[in-house]
Amino acid sequence: MVMPQEDRIFLSSPHMSGNEQKYIQEAFDLNWIAPLGNNVEGFERELAQYNDIAGTAVVTSGTAAIHLALRMLGVERNDTVFCSSLTFIASVNPIIYQGAKPVFIDSELDSWNMSPQALERAFEDAKRKGEMPKAVIVVHLYGQSAKVDEIKEICDTYHVPLIEDAAESLGSTYKGKKSGTLGKIGIFSFNGNKIITTSGGGALISEDEQMLQKARFLATQARDQAIHYQHSELGYNYRMSNIVAGIGRGQLEVLDERVNQRRAVFERYYKAFKDIPGIAFQPELENSRSNRWLTALTIDSKQTGVSRTEIIQKLAEENIEARPVWKPMHLQPLFAGLLYYPHEVENSVSDFLFENGLCLPSGSNLSEEQQNKVIAMVLDMLKK
Repeated sequence: MVMPQEDRIFLSSPHMSGNEQKYIQEAFDLNWIAPLGNNVEGFERELAQYNDIAGTAVVTSGTAAIHLALRMLGVERNDTVFCSSLTFIASVNPIIYQGAKPVFIDSELDSWNMSPQALERAFEDAKRKGEMPKAVIVVHLYGQSAKVDEIKEICDTYHVPLIEDAAESLGSTYKGKKSGTLGKIGIFSFNGNKIITTSGGGALISEDEQMLQKARFLATQARDQAIHYQHSELGYNYRMSNIVAGIGRGQLEVLDERVNQRRAVFERYYKAFKDIPGIAFQPELENSRSNRWLTALTIDSKQTGVSRTEIIQKLAEENIEARPVWKPMHLQPLFAGLLYYPHEVENSVSDFLFENGLCLPSGSNLSEEQQNKVIAMVLDMLKK
C-alpha cells in the first residue's frame, strides 16, 4: 500500500521561507534567466559575508565543488587523497574523477568524524613510502565539526592542504569560526535535504580569491578571454544558474533560524531518550556548535532489546523516513581493496557507528506533533 506523500514524515525535507520568490521574480523581471546575473553575484557575496571569509564560488552541486577544489590543489592521476570514510560517496567520487586514489581514514567517538590518531598513522606510512597525499578531505558529519585543530596541525606538519567538506554543516561553528572556513578550501551543498537548499547546488569558500576566480573559470567551460570561443584547458559546466542562486539568497536569510529549529528538534529527542540504557547521541565537541542537520544516535540492541534496523522498519510502516548512519566508504564495493586506517588497529569506529547508528526525522519544518509521533513509536518499541 502506497501512503499519501503529504502524510509522510521525511528525514529532512526542503523548508522554504517565502523570501525566495522575491529574488526569482527579480531574475524574471530583468530577464536574467541564463547562468550568471545579479543573484549569482549576490549569493556569493552574502555567503562570504555570512561565513566571514574572503570569497565564494557557487556551482551546481557540492560534488562539483569538491571536484573543483581538487583541481585547484593540483590533484592528478595516480595521486592520493586522504578522506573521511564515514561519509556520503559524493565526498570521494571527485577523487576518482581526477584519476587519483582515495585513502580512507576512520572516525573517532568524540565527534564521529575523522580520527586525528588514524590520520597521523596514515601520514607516517605515506612518508615512509614516499607517497605523500596531495590533499586531505575532512567531513563534518551531520553538522558536527571534526577536531579541526588537531587535523589541521597534522596537515600543516606535512605541508598538505585541507579541504573541509562542510556539505552538512553550514551554520555550524568550531571555536567561534564558521564551519568550512578553517581549511584551504571549504565546501557546501544546497541539495534538497540540506539545512538550506537551492534545489541543487554547492559552493566553494576560501580566503584565496585568486583560487576562487580560477574555479569560476573552470566551472564555465574554461573559456578563454577572446571574442571567439577558445579553450586552452579542460573545463566543466558547473556554474550555478541565476534562478537557483535566487532561491539560495532567500534561504540564506533564514539560515540561523533553521539552525535553531534543528537544534530544538535534537533537544526534544535528547530529552525523550537520554536516560534509556543503550542509547547514545552523536556528541557535540566542546567549543563547537552543531547545526544538528540530522539527529543521529546509536542503539545497543543488547541493552534495548531492539535493533536500529527494526526501528527503521517499524517507522517505515507508518510512512516515517529514518535511515542508518552512512555506510563507510571502505565498506563500499566500489572501493574494495583500497587502503583504510582504522582509529585503532583492531578498532574501526566507523564500522561500529554504521552497524548501530540511526538518523531520525530532523527537518526544521518537522512539527512537534509529528516528532511526538516518532518519539512515541520508538519508546513503545524500546519498552517491549
